[in-house]
Amino acid sequence: MANKRDLKRTIHYVCGDLLAECVAASLYSEKPEKENIDALLTSILTLQNQYVKRVSHPEPGMKQKDYYKDLIAQFNADVSEIVDQISNIY
Repeated sequence: MANKRDLKRTIHYVCGDLLAECVAASLYSEKPEKENIDALLTSILTLQNQYVKRVSHPEPGMKQKDYYKDLIAQFNADVSEIVDQISNIY
């Protein structure tokens, strides 16, 4: 991790790409369910806000290096889960 700013920027880019992919999937699918699309878009925005806040305020009592490694691993797991949900839209 270079610094917090780069990590936040990466989170914003990844979530922006997820939002774009979700919108594209909803437009190109044959019968998109509006409730599912709205829930998925909301979860992406919630994910972004949650992780940016976690970058800004690390957990006290935990080594910073370990905290950020764990944060990145959790973010990657959540992103892969959302990608799976987007692929189910098609």
